Amino acid sequence: MDIIADIFTTLLAQLQKPTLAFLIGGMVLAALGSKLEVPQPVYKFVVILLLLKVGIGAGMSVRESDLTELAVPAIGAALIGIVIVLIGGKVLAGRRGVSNMDGMATVGLFGAVSASTLAAGMAMLESDGIAYEGFIGALYPFMDVAALVTAIVLARMSAERARATAPVGGAATMTMGGGAGAGTGGKAPLEPGLIKGILVDTVRSPAISALFLGLALGLFARPDSVYDSFYEPLFRGLLSILMLIMGMEAWSRLSEMKGVAGTYILYGLTAPLVHGLIGFGVGLVAHHLTGFSAGGVVLLAVMAASSSDISGPPTMRGALPQANPSAYVGTSTGLGTPVAILSIPLFVALADWAIGL
Repeated sequence: MDIIADIFTTLLAQLQKPTLAFLIGGMVLAALGSKLEVPQPVYKFVVILLLLKVGIGAGMSVRESDLTELAVPAIGAALIGIVIVLIGGKVLAGRRGVSNMDGMATVGLFGAVSASTLAAGMAMLESDGIAYEGFIGALYPFMDVAALVTAIVLARMSAERARATAPVGGAATMTMGGGAGAGTGGKAPLEPGLIKGILVDTVRSPAISALFLGLALGLFARPDSVYDSFYEPLFRGLLSILMLIMGMEAWSRLSEMKGVAGTYILYGLTAPLVHGLIGFGVGLVAHHLTGFSAGGVVLLAVMAASSSDISGPPTMRGALPQANPSAYVGTSTGLGTPVAILSIPLFVALADWAIGL
């Protein structure tokens, strides 16, 4: 009964947080036929500010860390983000009825990190007197950016491949690169140089450009004063506006979820545990290589189990506008985050068993 009560309390707490509360509010407004609109230029401005804030904050945390101690865990964190997206692309985006764009946006958020879940893990360790490295907070941008960029690139590659094999006049033809894709079952090879073009286009896209610019400013400049006086105070309010917009769009596209909602529910409930175990395994490797603490291993597992509720939604909305917010925000924040938070004691117990706390 205690477990059921904990689950209900955690779900209720998630519903009350701005990310989900404003998303649901936007859906309710759209369902009631509200004429509320946020102008497109305002939306774009909000996304840029949000991603600049996320990037600057991440860059500042990396700048203030010991890069020697950070190196191995940071590489591990980036690899975790990439592996989660690659596995998710096969498991979720490959399911019948799940569009590749929706699937990759969802696994991108699951590969990225929830700062609130990480904070919950830190608080739990501190309350139990379990030590961890001071640079742990600086690991999240490595996992975050690696997962988001990988998901966006793979989604765009899939879209280009689908466009290349799109039927014209009843026959599948290659719109780029001649007829080389015939007989490949829809898996036409991409035109040479196209992958490089997609990578360059992804980096140059407004969302990723703003994120990378923020990272660079946080690392190499001293934006602390403007960050504290401008970006940090505005952040939650701007995020609520973005989620309101996404909620209204989500309602209009809810019909697309018919027939595949069960797939997203299953993924949202199981993925955090699988991803957390992947993170735990990478943390153990870092522990044996560098003496990474047991508390650090737990928090790396928590980061892997979590799904982004801050940097991910605006990044995906900006970079993959075709993706359905009902799928990726609802699955990650509505299901993934509660499961990730409830799994923290599991990772603590595993660390105690494998390493000793």
